[in-house]
Amino acid sequence: MAGKEDQLANLEKEINAPDFWNNPSHAQLVSKTAAGFREEIQDWHALDRRLEDVLELAGMDDESLRADLEAEISALEADLEKRSFTAMLSGPYDAEDALLAIHAGAGGTDSQDWASMLMRMFLRWADQHGYSTDIWDSAEGEEAGIKSATIAINGKYAYGYLRSEKGVHRLVRLSPFDSAHRRHTSFTLVEVLPQIALDSPEVQIDPADLKIDVFRSSGAGGQNVQKNATAIRITHLPTGIVVTCQNERSQSQNREFAMRILRSRLLEIKKAEKDEEIAVLRGEYTKAEWGSQIRSYVLHPYQMVKDHRTEYETGNTQAVLDGDLDEFMEAYLRWKR
Repeated sequence: MAGKEDQLANLEKEINAPDFWNNPSHAQLVSKTAAGFREEIQDWHALDRRLEDVLELAGMDDESLRADLEAEISALEADLEKRSFTAMLSGPYDAEDALLAIHAGAGGTDSQDWASMLMRMFLRWADQHGYSTDIWDSAEGEEAGIKSATIAINGKYAYGYLRSEKGVHRLVRLSPFDSAHRRHTSFTLVEVLPQIALDSPEVQIDPADLKIDVFRSSGAGGQNVQKNATAIRITHLPTGIVVTCQNERSQSQNREFAMRILRSRLLEIKKAEKDEEIAVLRGEYTKAEWGSQIRSYVLHPYQMVKDHRTEYETGNTQAVLDGDLDEFMEAYLRWKR
C-alpha cells in the first residue's frame, strides 16, 4: 500500500501544477488514475480500522459481544475473500475499461446467431456488475444474428475480468435454422482489448500510415437510414488492421471511437510482440473453427458449459447465457496466476 500512496502523492503533485489542464485528455486520464488510487487506499485504511475494532472487542472477553463479533468476523472473511480475487487483477491494464469485439466464425447463419447470443450474454454480465456499455460498431447477419460487433464496456476492472473471455467460443445445439432440426456446431471469436487514451504515449500513430474512408452507415431501413456519410473506416497501412465505427450519428464521434479501437489493437500487437506471441499482426487472428475453442456450450444432447483451459464446468447453461460468468472468470484468474 505504501507504494500506491507514493504513486498517488506523485499524481497529486502533477494535478496541482499550474499547467495541468493545458492537455485536457491527459489531465482526465491522470485524474481518473489518481481517483482510483485514492479510493483503493481509503478502502484499505477502512478495513484496517475494522480489524483493529474487532481485536479490541475480542480483547474485552465479553460473552455478550460474541454474536456481534462472529458476525463481523464473517463479514471480514467475506471481504478478504473478495479482495484476494481482486488482487489477481494486477496486470498493467486490468483496472481499465474494455473493448469487446465479437466475430462470427465457421457455421454460417448458426454462427451469426451464436454471435448475437454471446453479445447478449456479455451485455447482461456488464449490466449485472453496474458497467455501462456502448455498441460502437455492428454488422447484421443476412438471415439472423450478427456478423460482428464492437462494444465498449466501461467500469473498474472491466478489462481484468473480461480478458478471461478472449478466444473462440463453441456452441453445440439443435439448429433452429435447419429444417431437419439436426445438431450443429458453431464458432464465434471474442477479442478483448483494454481501452487507452487517445494521447497515450504507449501507442504512437503516424497520420501518414492511415487510410480513412467515409461512408453511409448501414441500417434496417426506413427512417433509420443515414442520408449523410457519417461512418468511418480506418486502415492502418503498416499492419493492415481495418477498424470501422458507424453506430454514432456524428462523423467526428465515429472517427474518435475508430481511432480508440485502432490504438487498442496496436497495443495488443505491442503486448504480443513483447511476449513473443505475435497472434494478431496484419489481422491474422486465431481462426474460429474446430480445435481452437477456449469454452464449449453444449445444449444438446445434454446441458453443459465447460472451459477447456481451467476444466471448470456447470450444467446450468441458461444462467451462463444470461450473463452468469463470474465463476468462469475466477477459475481463469486462479489458473492463470
